[in-house]
Amino acid sequence: MKRMVEGIPPSPPAPRAGRGAPTRFRSIEVLAAVLGSTLLLGACARTPAPAAQGDGLQGDGLQAAAAPAVRSDLGPNVTVFDPAMPVAQIQAALDAAHARQVNDEMGSGRYAFLFRPGTYGTPQQPLQIKVGYYTEIAGLGATPGDVVINGKLEVYNRCLGDGGTSNCIALNNFWRTASNLTVDINALGQDGCRASANFWAVSQATSLRRVEVRGGNLSLMDYCTAGPQFASGGFIADSKLPFVINGSQQQWLTRNSAVAGWSNGVWNQVFSGVEGAPSEAGFPNPPYTTLDTTPVSREKPYLYVDGSGAYQVRVPVARTNTRGLSWGTAATAGRTLPLSDFFVARPGDSVQVINTELARGRHLLLTPGLYDVPRSILVKRADTVVLGLGHATLTSTDGATPLRVADVPGVVIAGVTLDAGPAQSELLLQIGTKNGNNGAKKNDHANPTTLSDVYFRVGGPHIGKVDTALEVNSDHVLIDHIWVWRADHGTEGFTQGVNGDTDRWRTNIGRQGVVVNGNDVTATGLFVEHFQQYNTVWNGERGNVVLYQNELPYDPPTQMDWMNGPVLGWAGYKVADGVRTHSLQGGGVYVFNQNNPSIVTENGFEVPRTPGVRLRHIMTVNLSAGTIKHVVNGVGAAVDTSRVGQPEYVVSYP
Repeated sequence: MKRMVEGIPPSPPAPRAGRGAPTRFRSIEVLAAVLGSTLLLGACARTPAPAAQGDGLQGDGLQAAAAPAVRSDLGPNVTVFDPAMPVAQIQAALDAAHARQVNDEMGSGRYAFLFRPGTYGTPQQPLQIKVGYYTEIAGLGATPGDVVINGKLEVYNRCLGDGGTSNCIALNNFWRTASNLTVDINALGQDGCRASANFWAVSQATSLRRVEVRGGNLSLMDYCTAGPQFASGGFIADSKLPFVINGSQQQWLTRNSAVAGWSNGVWNQVFSGVEGAPSEAGFPNPPYTTLDTTPVSREKPYLYVDGSGAYQVRVPVARTNTRGLSWGTAATAGRTLPLSDFFVARPGDSVQVINTELARGRHLLLTPGLYDVPRSILVKRADTVVLGLGHATLTSTDGATPLRVADVPGVVIAGVTLDAGPAQSELLLQIGTKNGNNGAKKNDHANPTTLSDVYFRVGGPHIGKVDTALEVNSDHVLIDHIWVWRADHGTEGFTQGVNGDTDRWRTNIGRQGVVVNGNDVTATGLFVEHFQQYNTVWNGERGNVVLYQNELPYDPPTQMDWMNGPVLGWAGYKVADGVRTHSLQGGGVYVFNQNNPSIVTENGFEVPRTPGVRLRHIMTVNLSAGTIKHVVNGVGAAVDTSRVGQPEYVVSYP
């Protein structure tokens, strides 16, 4: 076992029970004992003083709203709260939503709960918000300080066994979002353990953006439900945080934020442009990768109400070499678009209507729900914004590519999920055409097309089939937190029994997760999992990736099904042989060949052997089945079942 880091051993997380993994590592008992005796004492002892509330912004159309009512036409699955409403009424609505969504992992519900500027909850009657699947919680102020929650904003472990009484983990806590508000922690009425922190125990496809947490600790795992348990990574950006207990999180990216302190980590904990970030000295003990600035960033657009109560959408500008928050005493740099400039779509609106509105020059706001897409939604105009609320989901039908973006600059796609259908698609999202517009690309390095909190799913609630989930052909594209997932569990195409995983391999088709052909593409938070060939292929020059996380597929039936010509298997991350310049900082490839533990993969990472292609702080790890022989290009020892959960690191390559 690796040496302990601030009281937490970097011990192996369990295979994702409920995601095809039937057992847990014995080391979970060790983790529980250490966390219970050491971490909780540290949590109680290291509570920083509450920060002062920030002022609302003035000018540039960003004054906090004081109107008595918000004009809303955001569909039946959006609820807007007002601070004048009784706390009990708000609490009842949120509790009902959580009860509906807490176990609805493969369901069709999509919801957004929006808070008008003001204060919610009191010290005597705190507002305790629990966030379930496909739920967005967001403030409608100009800054996070305009909406204050006295209480909690939390996600707990989900109990998957014995009727919801055992196997309590956060490894499947996907698809939920919180943004643009302040949480003033108040644990009145909670038990001693729950009172020790605000818990945000999540895994992929989750984000905290533009959030301030004060008055206590923030824990990224739940150590109260059945003791300390594992979680599998997430994303924070543009947030002001207290002391953070990372604990058992496998991987995490914190970008352009401020933290009062940080403890613990398992494999890859990456900080980019974060004030107060821990030092990376001694890597991999602790496993921190710390970049002083973020090379390219653009914050996600957000909805707010102005002084007259009208909805506006703030679209931040792209920035380079940044550190810290975008908000404070001045407005986040960017442009403001009135909601009247958007076509506000609802499920059932036809693609023809949506494309007509886009062609007229309008932006697109997708209200929460499921949208069947039989032919591509086409974004052809530079600077178009496509903003989804409540995890709005575009599902391919008839083999369509749900969303295509032309080779133009400044397009922003945010808060949208793209779902494969049972008829095989070539792509789920295409950015730019392979040959540009008649060979002439129209890109702008200062105004990159940007993807923020865009998620892809192949299988799960139904059979899904796609050749490549995301294809990026344009130059100067920014990928800011995506999860590209070929499902390893679900309700359709995941038959049980001896041939269950074999059936999944043949029916739940996803060849490649991400293919990048464009030059000067930056990715901050690239999560890609379980595809049947290369999970990520990078063909463009000068690519720059900050945090890459990958699990190889669980379900190849035989070694012959997992061969890349004469090579044993497909690397989780491939940089094309002809690329001369590329950078990756903080990356991991994990193996769990559950269907056939004898399967071998030659390399976790495969890149050209040239000085301009540089990988830093990368690793492979075995989650209890299968083997990866090397980390990168024959370098690094094998991770096999003799060293389950013990990562093999390469600090720098070459």
